Amino acid sequence: MLRLQDVHRRYQSGKVFIDALRGVSLEVRQGDFIVIKGPSGSGKSTLLNILGLLDAPNEGSVYLNGTAVTYDDFDALAVTRSRIISFIFQSFNLNPVLTLEENVMVPLMIRADISKREKKERVAEWVGKVGLNAHRLHRPDELSGGQRQRVAIARAMVTRPQVVIADEPTANLDSTTTGSILGLMQALNAEQKVAFVCATHDPLLERYARSIYLLRDGALNAV
Repeated sequence: MLRLQDVHRRYQSGKVFIDALRGVSLEVRQGDFIVIKGPSGSGKSTLLNILGLLDAPNEGSVYLNGTAVTYDDFDALAVTRSRIISFIFQSFNLNPVLTLEENVMVPLMIRADISKREKKERVAEWVGKVGLNAHRLHRPDELSGGQRQRVAIARAMVTRPQVVIADEPTANLDSTTTGSILGLMQALNAEQKVAFVCATHDPLLERYARSIYLLRDGALNAV
């Protein structure tokens, strides 16, 4: 579904050039559960941004369902991304003034191909699947960390993505809640055949992985 081929990403900071990615190749297939680990500053966030079509490589190619991605029209790319890729963030990234239901609805707002009725049905479906029906009108500051991460998962899944990209999805959770969240992700991976790509420092995620990669100094290698 997603393939990176010999991808390079370089940033400039003042007069200094930083090679965040150096010739990275990676393939994400349906039903994959990929864990990418590595020290801070190794390029994990850069890699996720390119996989998620949020950033463009300086060199190399990105393929989406067999077609090379072009970056000349980021509005069109955003629509494509909204249909195929979803994100789960370390800091949840929930809107504090919106209710739980409204936060889950957010990624559907740009989907003109889905009726208002279906959008509401999808939101209700996923709020129920993550076990938060009783909290659907609550705002994020009325929820625990684990509940907020469940909202983030519902928000990611409501678009029916092929790939979910997760950046440190358990970083702000205690061990009990981490187990619950990872169990939910594993079930979604098995039942929905959604591919997960997770960047993490948490060794617990490795138990759920089908493939593990180490990113160090911009180079990616299978473990």
